[in-house]
Amino acid sequence: MFVLLLVRCFYLQDTRHEHYSEISLRQHQGRIPLQPQRGIILDSQGRVLAASNKIQTIFAEPRVIEDPKEVASQLADILNEGVAEEDFVGAHEICRMITESKNPGYIKIAEDVDIVKCGKAKKIYGVGVESQWIRHYPMGSLASHVVGFTSRDNRGLEGIELEFDKELAGECGQRIFLADARRRPIILKDKSFELKDGVGIILTLDATIQQFAREELMARYKEYEAEAGTAIVADPKSGAILAMVSLPDFEPANPGGSEPETWRNRAITDQFEPGSIMKPIASAIGMDTGVVNKNTVIYCEDGNYHGRGFGRIREYRYHRYGNMTVKQILVKSSNIGMAKIGQKLGKKRLHDGLAFFGFGKNTGIDLPGEVSGVLWPVKNWTGYSVTRVAFGQEITATALQMVRAFCVLANGGKSIRPYLIKAIVDRDGKIVKLKKPVPPVGYVVKPEVAKWIVEDALVAVVNEGTGKRAKLDKWQVFGKTGTANIALEGRRGFSKDNYVASFVAGAPAEDPRIVVLVSIRKPKKSLGKGYTGGAVASPAVRNILEKTLTYLEKQGR
Repeated sequence: MFVLLLVRCFYLQDTRHEHYSEISLRQHQGRIPLQPQRGIILDSQGRVLAASNKIQTIFAEPRVIEDPKEVASQLADILNEGVAEEDFVGAHEICRMITESKNPGYIKIAEDVDIVKCGKAKKIYGVGVESQWIRHYPMGSLASHVVGFTSRDNRGLEGIELEFDKELAGECGQRIFLADARRRPIILKDKSFELKDGVGIILTLDATIQQFAREELMARYKEYEAEAGTAIVADPKSGAILAMVSLPDFEPANPGGSEPETWRNRAITDQFEPGSIMKPIASAIGMDTGVVNKNTVIYCEDGNYHGRGFGRIREYRYHRYGNMTVKQILVKSSNIGMAKIGQKLGKKRLHDGLAFFGFGKNTGIDLPGEVSGVLWPVKNWTGYSVTRVAFGQEITATALQMVRAFCVLANGGKSIRPYLIKAIVDRDGKIVKLKKPVPPVGYVVKPEVAKWIVEDALVAVVNEGTGKRAKLDKWQVFGKTGTANIALEGRRGFSKDNYVASFVAGAPAEDPRIVVLVSIRKPKKSLGKGYTGGAVASPAVRNILEKTLTYLEKQGR
């Protein structure tokens, strides 16, 4: 028996020494988490849209505090130095927090405390100070839907914050220390994990242009007591998004103060029947395929077109048009003229042309939550479809998809892909990744077709037709109005009181610098101020164009 005991002791002390030593160390091992700084988000000119500020939090460790009342009294004296009486934190309250805590670790006593008070608090046994990062949005709601927001633990929940959460968040670190039985630190271990701060992201967005767009959209949104509104400004040659606004918006520093419904970026999540802003696209497809040309004359049936398989089509406000060219059809915004272009194209050519323009699929923008809109497969099309899709019914699109389509026309028919990320940089400002626009892979429509649609037909829409309110003295504007009925909920048909009023335009027509869309959902018709794209949206687009072009000219851009 004695020999067996000796053998057992030798086994435990020698053979299993390292094993039990490691267990002992783990039992007296503590970890100090190290939180990385979340990366900054900047606009294209280096203005801060989102950043992380460090705050100091005082905490107590109840398990090592022998006299909670004494510690509470000392903390109260420190925390209440120079504060107003109504903000007084009493020793009784701190003592209650310590004694009633059920947290197995430390408990938070005070947050966002100045350095001097933190230094004094650290001298109290059982009390410590922890640094935390708090997300800050210096421009408030200006770009809330693009930038997004984070949770209290700094995880991205919407917008760029969500889409690039992993890159912005960085990697946590920790320091490991050995402690005695009462968790008092003895020595730091060599094995620690270094933190890695998040990268910074530079957007194509320009805060100045964003402000122009938001101010003008907000003015129309309020004046017409609308349900919602969207404004987008894009560079048609590169696809860079210079502004993207959605109303109603929210404060990203306090998203909980607004209804979750307001967090939605309507520019990419809301699909709608675009109405007449689709007409230039269908016309371009018709000309590109050769079924019509600029001299083609189409009889518009004196405002009443009907037939077997496609029902009855009338003009807005029951206008009665006769023979018109494609240009006149766009200037007068004739539904019947467009229906006949649709019939000339046929189902497949119209469908495929719209698909080439990007309808029915995501744009690939650097944001979460984008929807693709609805472009039904050809097999689902009827005689109604081929006549209605041509003037913006039986198809749905997002505001960004419509901007992309007009950018294609403004870019000489070449394809473009909208994008928001200009560059990704490290903590020292060194470029980690420079995101360049996706080069065109071909022409969506022939250059001469795109040029004629923009410089002839859509210029005439502004100078002579429904877009007259968008005219500028210094620059020639091209554009198209759209007024689309909103479908009734739960039943067939369309509302006679609810509309989406839109206007898409660009300038200068001879060499477009920017394309602008403004879309207002449910402008209040009963106000008697109008509800069409020309009345509601085009004045806002005009002002955004003028302010933005002036600004870019002064910047030498």
